[in-house]
Amino acid sequence: MSVRVRRIYEPPEPDDGLRVLVDRLWPRGLAKDAAHVDEWPKDLTPSTELRTWYHGGEGSYEEFRRRYEAELDAPEAAELLDGLRKSARKGRVTLLTASKAPDESHAQVLAELLKG
Repeated sequence: MSVRVRRIYEPPEPDDGLRVLVDRLWPRGLAKDAAHVDEWPKDLTPSTELRTWYHGGEGSYEEFRRRYEAELDAPEAAELLDGLRKSARKGRVTLLTASKAPDESHAQVLAELLKG
């Protein structure tokens, strides 16, 4: 299973495979045609409340991860996550985020869940 996380602002690479934007909001200053996004499953992204809480500096990454994984148990999110797992079994999946710290973001949580 091949899953990786990249910032959406980095230029696409030939070995990206399926490019999936995992942010709820479209990244600032980026034209849609320049992003080369194949899928944008908004129901797989953290809720606005969770995102605001985490980026407000109120909680730790570990707590954010726990809350986000609970959100991913919702039927729509679980179905989308399963679909990405199936795609990752067939080839590379690149999760795209505008996060300045992708290693401590929801994209990293998704990557680990897809690999596990």
